[in-house]
This record gives sequence, structure tokens and C-alpha cells, in this order.
Amino acid sequence: MSASAAHAPVPASPPAPPRLVSPLRGLFDVYVAEARIAIAEQIQYRAANYMYMLGMVAEPVIYLVVWSTVAAQQGGSVAGFTAGSFAAYYIVWTLVRNINIVFTPYGWENRIREGRLSAQLLHPLFPIVEDLGFFLGWKPVVVVLWLPIAAFLSLVFQPVFTVTPLGVVVFAFSLLGAYLIRSLNQSSLGLITFWTTRVGPIFQLYIAAELLLSGRLVPMALMPQWVQNVANFLPFQWTFGFPIEALVGNLSTEQLLGGLAMQLFWIVFGSILVRVVWHFAIRRYSAVAG
Repeated sequence: MSASAAHAPVPASPPAPPRLVSPLRGLFDVYVAEARIAIAEQIQYRAANYMYMLGMVAEPVIYLVVWSTVAAQQGGSVAGFTAGSFAAYYIVWTLVRNINIVFTPYGWENRIREGRLSAQLLHPLFPIVEDLGFFLGWKPVVVVLWLPIAAFLSLVFQPVFTVTPLGVVVFAFSLLGAYLIRSLNQSSLGLITFWTTRVGPIFQLYIAAELLLSGRLVPMALMPQWVQNVANFLPFQWTFGFPIEALVGNLSTEQLLGGLAMQLFWIVFGSILVRVVWHFAIRRYSAVAG
């Protein structure tokens, strides 16, 4: 064997092929990363978060005092709701309301007006994916901060709960469903800002409809029957009234599972709507920016 052959370089082994990551796994990793960022940020500003949550307690407490007074004047109950039932409803309301905090159309308006959307479009992500992940990461902090508030309100107003194991499970899933429905609805509404510089009046109409048809203002059982019938065909009830009643309303198994099915329908519908509106909105944005 020659010296040159003895010292010939050993061929390097071929590089390992890159590990393929499925789109769903990649999307899941994005949500996890956004959630971690949100949790770290919200814990850092926990005092501000707590003050914000305390400010939001004023709305349900007003509703609770008013309807408890009405129940007392009506002989102890209104449409089957006693003072204790109202207390249970509005205490759970405070959690559902905080879970339903999402990226609003005003955020889209500012994002477009200030030019931040152009920078976001350079990311390999649908902007709504980042919004969903970030605000979802806020929710564990919200739950932890809500527990002392719920304990205090329970001591003051003495709620009466009729909780079942299935109701607790459905309630947990319905919170996620409510968050997704409301996020998708408001994202679709926010995309209107690609055609108009002011989304405020349209958003106010949306909020007015939500107040009347969701169970946010009063339990749907207290509304006229025709209003309840209309609400059954709209998404609002499934973001407020259904999650609350799943825990405290003693709903039947059929009603609980039917409510989850309606939430799934509105999630799918909202996802398709966002995609369709985004398709036309981004084409308009590109044409104007170009």
C-alpha cells in the first residue's frame, strides 16, 4: 500500500436528512411558544392584570344586585332563578367574560393604520395564529387571578350551584370553544378595516347584539321566547350563556352535548369566514400598498 493511499482522507458520512415536521405539529409549537410568551408577560404585569379584572367585576355585580332585588320582590324567584341562582350565574360570568377577552377589531384598525401589519406579513404565519396563541396563553393567568375574586363574591352573595361531573367537563371544553368563536368572529370583523378606516360603529352594533343575544346581559331564560329562538341560530349565546349554564344551569346531557356541537359548528364556520375575508382583504392591502 502506498503512503498516499494510507493517508487518504476518509470520506465524510453524508449529512443526516432534515427532520420533517408536520404542519400540524409546527402549528402546535407556534401556539405553545406564543402561550409561553403571554404567560411570562402577564405574570410580570400581574398587578395591572388584577386591577383590570377587578374593574370588570363591577358589571356583573350590578346585574347581580338588580336581579337579586327583582327576585326578592317577585316572591323569591324570577323565571326559576333565585337570588342564589343569580349569584352562581354571575360569579361564573366573571370567569367566562375574562376568558372571552380576545384581539378586537380596534387592534386590527391600529395594526393597519400604524403599519405594523406590513412587518407581520413578513412572518411565515397567519397573523390571526399569533393572536390566538398569545391571548390563549393569557388564560391560565386569568384563572389563577380569578379564584380569589370568585371566593370573595361567593362569601358575599352566597351562590347556589347545581353542578354535575359532566357539566364540569363540558364547561371546561366550552370555555375554549367560546374563546375560539369570539376570536374568529372579531377577527373577521376586524378585517373590515381593510376597506374602511373606522370599524368602531360596526363593532358597537356587534357588541349590542352580543349583549342582547348571548346571556351576557341577562340569562337567556329571562328573555322573550322569540329572542331565545333567534339566539339559537346565532353564535353569541354559545360564547356566554352556554358555558355559564353548562356549569350552573343543570342542563340535560342532550343539551350539554348539543351545545358543544353548536360551538364546533361556529368554530368551523368562523375559520372558513376568516380565511375567505382574509383572501380578499390581503389582495386589497397589497394593491393599495403597492
